[in-house]
Amino acid sequence: MSEEKSLNFIEEIIETDLKEGRYEQIATRFPPEPNGYLHIGHASSICLNFGLTQTFPGYTNLRFDDTNPETEETEYVDSIKEDIQWLGFQWKNEFYASDYFEQLFGFACQLIEKGLAYVDDSTSDEIRAMKGTPTQPGSNSPYRDRSIAENLDLFKRMRQGEFPDGAKVLRAKIDMAHTNMIMRDPVLYRIKHAHHHRTGDAWCIYPMYDFAHGQSDSIEHITHSICTMEFIPHRELYDWCISNLEIFPSHQYEFARRSLSYTVTSKRKLLQLVNEHIVEGWDDPRMPTISGMRRRGYTAESIREFCDRIGIAKRDNVVDVSMLEFCVREHLNRIAQRRMAVIDPVKLIITNYEEGKEEILHAENNPEDEQGGHRDLPFSRELWIEREDFMEEPPKKFFRLGPGLTVRLKHAYIIQCHDFKKDEDGKVTEIYCTYNPETKSGEDHSGIKVKGTMHWVSCAHAKTAEVRLYDRLFKVENPASEEGDFKSYINEDSLHIVKQAYVEPALMNTSAGDKFQFLRLGYFTTDRLSTPEHPIFNRTVGLKDSWAKETKKEQA
Repeated sequence: MSEEKSLNFIEEIIETDLKEGRYEQIATRFPPEPNGYLHIGHASSICLNFGLTQTFPGYTNLRFDDTNPETEETEYVDSIKEDIQWLGFQWKNEFYASDYFEQLFGFACQLIEKGLAYVDDSTSDEIRAMKGTPTQPGSNSPYRDRSIAENLDLFKRMRQGEFPDGAKVLRAKIDMAHTNMIMRDPVLYRIKHAHHHRTGDAWCIYPMYDFAHGQSDSIEHITHSICTMEFIPHRELYDWCISNLEIFPSHQYEFARRSLSYTVTSKRKLLQLVNEHIVEGWDDPRMPTISGMRRRGYTAESIREFCDRIGIAKRDNVVDVSMLEFCVREHLNRIAQRRMAVIDPVKLIITNYEEGKEEILHAENNPEDEQGGHRDLPFSRELWIEREDFMEEPPKKFFRLGPGLTVRLKHAYIIQCHDFKKDEDGKVTEIYCTYNPETKSGEDHSGIKVKGTMHWVSCAHAKTAEVRLYDRLFKVENPASEEGDFKSYINEDSLHIVKQAYVEPALMNTSAGDKFQFLRLGYFTTDRLSTPEHPIFNRTVGLKDSWAKETKKEQA
């Protein structure tokens, strides 16, 4: 019997809450701002929030935090919904913070009526100066003692659009000497004459995140509001608002971010990469966005497995991207169809194979899948092989082709090289071999042993395809923390396009997202721009972690 998986600290809190009868069921929410595409960091939060309500009785809402109209777009809303569903989750309710604008305005009026909020005419710089420092108390605004009636009048006139951007804000009246600087009369509302993607021009005042967040949770009766660690100082304001409004007591819990090595996940930085055309777009396969990883061929199962493996904690940490690549490799090994492709071709001629003769071999689609079936694989006298699989003067332990060397052609015969031809520049153009007809795969009783096996594609049947070899976008482990512009650490070799690779015919009838292992080359997927006339395959990940080898070489 396998051991039960131990609970993380949030699961322990929930289990206790349910046992003590605090809730009959729990409610969580995933609250993205629609100002960009989701990335691998969001995947951890998605898996956590939705995973909790798969483990415990309850449900998860999707709520868009759309309180900043200048940066939000419907395109991002649609992409976020697509990504969550692709990851394998479904929300119970779809909400928007903008659904609550009227209620939030009413809550703000209640705070004013209780003498707990006031309209301030100070500039943002003046307000910042009033805050003081962590070791020195702040100072009261000259507008802090306005009457309740005057504050209500001014706040309603702010809503009606009487004042320009930045002219006034609504602040909570708490304590300018508070040890938590966030509690020093924080701004709750600001004026923004900007078109909103859902409410249009109906509003020109918008709540700050700290005001919209807790009240939206309360409106939806969210029991466990899960944030990242940087929101710990904000929890006190979250609780203060809920307590003084006397509404449903949602509670905030925090967990640590998990950064990924050789990656940036800042939306601002990712937007720079897109806007400056360093990448093709948000779904460029080198991007850490969920849509980019999907296009590259990552599977939802592997991303969920990765999030489960790294778990959650209370201390920020950088996770090696090799862990994610391991999870992808492990899943693709189980599901990917095996195919043969040659990306740097040189011609091999089997001199004792009859000219014009062809035969159809049978190859397993996936040896890991007993129900995977077989495919037809045409074989002929002339084949394409990888240029790196031949050496004129092979060293010891080179188990591929060279003069006098013997190898097996995958799914076919054992061959021995006896000659080769070069052009006037000294480049090998043709390799000559003989084959042993008694060594056909599956029927070989010859007893001949060889140490090497090579992939190939029949020249007469080969189809051409574009193959995109993607690698890590950055050369350094933590590009965001390095000195200077993070873009200076871009890996110039993060994309190599092979315009004319040769592939076996079975690769011509594929759909976007189909998964393959190109034997000995890595895992690949059919790109969304692929057509039958011009197939395109993206490398998802290599068969092994080549970066680990390179790192060891550099450290040696």
